[in-house]
Amino acid sequence: MNREIMKNIEALADPDRNTRLKAVKRLADNGQPAVEPLIMAIEHAESLDIRWYAAVALARIGRPAIEPLITALKGNRDSEFRRYASAALGHMGEEAVDPLLTAMKGADPSLRGFLSASLCRIGPPALEKLREAYASPDTELRECATLTLWEMGESGIIEMMQALERDEGES
Repeated sequence: MNREIMKNIEALADPDRNTRLKAVKRLADNGQPAVEPLIMAIEHAESLDIRWYAAVALARIGRPAIEPLITALKGNRDSEFRRYASAALGHMGEEAVDPLLTAMKGADPSLRGFLSASLCRIGPPALEKLREAYASPDTELRECATLTLWEMGESGIIEMMQALERDEGES
């Protein structure tokens, strides 16, 4: 593993906030090579602060971290790990929507909840894809979309109601 990446991951535990923030920036600048070490940091960190800073770095890396994070979420049932990994995904925005929806299919109920929370955090950029999933003939995907839209509150419920009205108009 790259020594610079490991040094920066260790700096996530530094008592000085500026040191931690600089480490996050350097880790994000490393991109894809930092993804797996950061996922391991979330998985094995002794403090929630380290997990949080590692999640921030992953969110800043973006697209290269999406699939590895989803794979790790599927393989790790620890709720603290899932909380921080899904938070990272939720801060990646629209580019994470399709992979999150795909991951819901066949996922255990707990994981679905974390994936749904990621989509809720993404917010309006996820609404169109959630509306499509809500209209899907796939009952499992439709159920996941329904629950996520409901969790999104007013904007999600409005999307759900509009989709219902469109479906009734087409009948």
